[in-house]
Amino acid sequence: MNFASARLQQQLHFIVEIDALKHVLRQTLLMDRSRRENDAEHSWHLAVMAIVLAEYAEPEVNLLRVLKMVLIHDLVEIDAGDTFCYDAQATLDQAEREQSAADRLFGLLPPDLNIELRSLWDEFETKATPDACFAAALDRLQPVLHNYYTEGGTWKKADITVEQVRRRVAPILKASPLLAQFVENLIQDALVQGFIRPEA
Repeated sequence: MNFASARLQQQLHFIVEIDALKHVLRQTLLMDRSRRENDAEHSWHLAVMAIVLAEYAEPEVNLLRVLKMVLIHDLVEIDAGDTFCYDAQATLDQAEREQSAADRLFGLLPPDLNIELRSLWDEFETKATPDACFAAALDRLQPVLHNYYTEGGTWKKADITVEQVRRRVAPILKASPLLAQFVENLIQDALVQGFIRPEA
């Protein structure tokens, strides 16, 4: 592509490379149950959720930074694959696989963008800032909504218990007590309706 500058070539190479995210399937079913969602759809959904639910974030949360985080947080799955959060064996080497993927993918970018996006990805992973906490809360909330509206969806398929779900959604409380209370109410209703298995 000799009609583009070296910087633009790097940027376009990254943009072409991340098209592969559309082929990474998650365990989560679409709400109409027709198929599993892909990572690109998941990231888009989180970005819209961030805009719509921003009022439930802490006042210091920077929406633009949250949007960037949710849009890039799963890019590493192009190389590392989607790791089912309830699969204890698969999560053992997840961090290592994803770090290697982050090195390669963000390394395709010009140095300034590499530093910016990799730093945002690392921040999301550590969940140590208000921005990252809110982004992570949305990432935990979205599959709960899908499982609820598919009457158990992945929860039933994988025989997930209510306590497993509660542990998974715990980060929501740190980011937004109101959203956390909503999720607990939803989990309770899912339990009553038989969408999720009670603890043995």
